[in-house]
Amino acid sequence: MAFKKEIIEIIEPRDMFVGDIDAPVTLMEFGDYESEACAKANEIVKQLLVEYEGKIRFNFRHFPLTRIHQRSLKAGEAAVAAGQEGKFWEMHNILFANRRNLGTTSLKLHSKEAGVNNKKFLDDLVNAIYGWQVQGDLKEGLNRGVKDVPAFFVNDDVVFGKPTFENISKAIDAALKKVKKKPSVKQRA
Repeated sequence: MAFKKEIIEIIEPRDMFVGDIDAPVTLMEFGDYESEACAKANEIVKQLLVEYEGKIRFNFRHFPLTRIHQRSLKAGEAAVAAGQEGKFWEMHNILFANRRNLGTTSLKLHSKEAGVNNKKFLDDLVNAIYGWQVQGDLKEGLNRGVKDVPAFFVNDDVVFGKPTFENISKAIDAALKKVKKKPSVKQRA
């Protein structure tokens, strides 16, 4: 008797955005939930999403620095797990707000606060169900040359310098100018 394996579609972090999904500019960050610098950058991103409403969409990718932040990997998995119920961004902000309290039991409590209803949430964390997704982000970050967090990209171009509102805004403004210069299909015809 053959067993039929249940195939579960996992929503990948690269497919989780906040902001206008059709925005001409994509802001991507590689970050770590235990990082103080990433928590500060998260506040800047919130400002940017308001300032550039309709013009940017934001994608957070996991880059856990496990040598100094032992709980960042599981926190990333918890965010991906929450994302399966459409609660990634709620969990994302809660994790940054509680970055000093990211033990497995705390992650379960944070998931409830984010509105996650998965009864197997803790089991999924313990069994690293979403570990491959976090590892995939880490690998992509390494392939892009990321060495430290936070690391930002605007339309796949690296943002150099400190991740300040001004620096990231300049990169977004430059990307918006590039987008406006490209002729649309209607203009070419």
